[in-house]
Amino acid sequence: MAATASRFIKCVTVGDGAVGKTCMLICYTSNKFPTDYIPTVFDNFSANVVVEGTTVNLGLWDTAGQEDYNRLRPLSYRGADVFVLAFSLVSHASYENVLKKWIPELQHFAPGVPVVLVGTKLDLRQDKHYLADHPGLVPVTSEQVQRLSLLATQRIQYQCSLKLLCFVHKQGEELRKLVGATYYIECSSKTQQNVKSVFDAAIKVVIKPPQKQEKKKKPRRGCLLNVICGRNIVRLK
Repeated sequence: MAATASRFIKCVTVGDGAVGKTCMLICYTSNKFPTDYIPTVFDNFSANVVVEGTTVNLGLWDTAGQEDYNRLRPLSYRGADVFVLAFSLVSHASYENVLKKWIPELQHFAPGVPVVLVGTKLDLRQDKHYLADHPGLVPVTSEQVQRLSLLATQRIQYQCSLKLLCFVHKQGEELRKLVGATYYIECSSKTQQNVKSVFDAAIKVVIKPPQKQEKKKKPRRGCLLNVICGRNIVRLK
């Protein structure tokens, strides 16, 4: 007899176009990497999932990251319990837009909803053939990540002039702290590495919110940070 779900969880994926959101969803729901036609947006999906002994009905919503969908995309945010915010580990533009575009958008349309930050295309980061075909691809240094954090702290608009970059785990973890995401996970839809972990984390952040475990800790005064991203002001706790 199938277990009865204790609750429904709406999980919405967001991020720049072509970072692999739809592939990640297809891989998670079918256990295989799509090799033929890949739609712009994945059809809504729901199924019972067991995480740490708790059965939930997980509903997955995909969104298109292109500017053409800026007005329609927020319609999917209503009722969201958690967001999976994806950027490509081999696309600096998508990494930068986490702070400049996606966090401001989510905080405007869905304030307070937890975020799981995901670095996609992990297989390409160490793919010698891919790197050979993209000679400008170089790792981001810790100094560059510190510069991003410093500019944000000083409330200066961050303007990137770097070449095509790939990211090591430390850079993703620094970005997670900066934007206030609960988890940071790197995955590859092609190899299926950590894909399940992404959605397990999304479920866990809803059924066991970290903030409930930290209620005893008193927040420090003046802990809100204003970050100017273009014309948007992001308030980070």
